[in-house]
Amino acid sequence: MRVFLDFEASSLAKTSYPIEVAWVFEDGRGEAHLIRPAEGWTDWDAEAEAIHHIPREALVRDGTPHDVVAARMIDTLGGHDLFASAPSWDGKWLSVLLRAAKRPRHSLRLRDTDEAQREAAAAILREAVPADRVAPLVEEARARAGVAERGTPAHRALADARDELARWQRVCAMARTLAAG
Repeated sequence: MRVFLDFEASSLAKTSYPIEVAWVFEDGRGEAHLIRPAEGWTDWDAEAEAIHHIPREALVRDGTPHDVVAARMIDTLGGHDLFASAPSWDGKWLSVLLRAAKRPRHSLRLRDTDEAQREAAAAILREAVPADRVAPLVEEARARAGVAERGTPAHRALADARDELARWQRVCAMARTLAAG
């Protein structure tokens, strides 16, 4: 099953670390976790906090230990197709989390949400149109679904993961419309 995932982080610096993670399955089930910083995770950017509105003190007080979050992710998400809108950044923070929890950093792998949109639209269209029309109609479905206009993200992991699911659903609906002729 497809899963849309998002992280919030302490900053965009090389020493940044994940502070919140959320995921939403294509059937709508989802989870969000504030992540208590691991020992040695000290990077903090006040400008990043002004964007996500998660104070470090809240992570220390209310966050789930990083190793517990990593274990939950592996148990829940293993074997599923994981997608993120910024897989290079989200993949970095996933790797930081997994390494800190002493888990193999490739226990989970992220792909770009754009791939999920294209794959799903192509699967829908392949059933209804000639092969040479699939690729152009996939891009038409994405354009008509408005996925290029991302708008301003909420900068909270669950809201942003739900937004990625909604974008994927819009592409699928538009592909069905185009397939119907």
